[in-house]
Amino acid sequence: MNDPENPKPHKRRVRYKGKNPRRFEDKYKELDSERHAVTVAKVLASGKTPAGQHVPIMVREIMLALTPEPGERAVDCTLGYGGHATELLKAVQPGGCLLSLDQDPIELPKAEARLRSAGFPGESLRCERTNFAALRQVLGEMEWHEGADVILADLGVSSMQIDNPARGFSFKHEGPLDMRMNPRKGVSASALLKKLNEQQLGTLLRENSDEPRATLLASTLANQHFETTGALARAIGEALPRSFEEERKRDTLQRVFQALRIAVNDEFKVLDTWLRGLPDCLRAGGRVAVLTFHSGEDRRVKKAFQAGLRDERYEAISAQVIRPSFSEVHDNLRATSAKMRWAVRAT
Repeated sequence: MNDPENPKPHKRRVRYKGKNPRRFEDKYKELDSERHAVTVAKVLASGKTPAGQHVPIMVREIMLALTPEPGERAVDCTLGYGGHATELLKAVQPGGCLLSLDQDPIELPKAEARLRSAGFPGESLRCERTNFAALRQVLGEMEWHEGADVILADLGVSSMQIDNPARGFSFKHEGPLDMRMNPRKGVSASALLKKLNEQQLGTLLRENSDEPRATLLASTLANQHFETTGALARAIGEALPRSFEEERKRDTLQRVFQALRIAVNDEFKVLDTWLRGLPDCLRAGGRVAVLTFHSGEDRRVKKAFQAGLRDERYEAISAQVIRPSFSEVHDNLRATSAKMRWAVRAT
């Protein structure tokens, strides 16, 4: 019964967002996975990744290569959503410990909270916000001076980063042209494009994504100021020949955005630094697996593992690149370009 002297404040109903809401937070029901479990299941069944989530790639192949055992020390160099980390944590129990690294100050706390809510012993997990090039330093701080038994590096950009327009990684959503893994450090893609001349940008597009029309695109995009992902995407589309069908345009957009993201985050330099120090981060007989998503990354991993085998720092490496199964690609389209290589530290 209502009290006339203390009436309840009127609560305005939640307004309908319309058929095509503009805000990312309103557009995808799967962002609230608990309330919309059916929607999440439908998205997964269609071979897509629910917005705000990440489906770990090649889990079975990675676990077979790493063979983590109870009591061992494991490292996930790129925590992301925590899918691979969950499997590693399970495998090293009881008595084992997982060190997880990620430089993203937005996603790292979320992933750590998910892992801790899964009920693993508190001391079995340690999360550090840092670039994985600093792995050797972090291992020293943990007093794992002889290294870890198992190391995984998934070099792909997480779905949470790609899907969120505020991060500026994708041309599929309008957002600020940022692309920084750690938005609190470094130079955004917008600022980078503005300062690169035509020759520098052409070189960047060729080296970072094998872009066949690097010269043409550089002549249009260099020294230009693009505030949003949409503005850059439109400029790229206008620079391409009119005869280009939509699929070829999309492939070009993907390559340009990839090349800029690699440059913004200095990804090749980070990977090279990590690969040089990697053998010293492994215990004798320790195993490492690396998941790559484009040729520039895979070439670096392949050559580093081959050099380590020649120098007898590794006693075994994968003879061929390992790819996801047909069924996995069918169920998760983002696995299409994935490649995995492994190595074993010499005893």
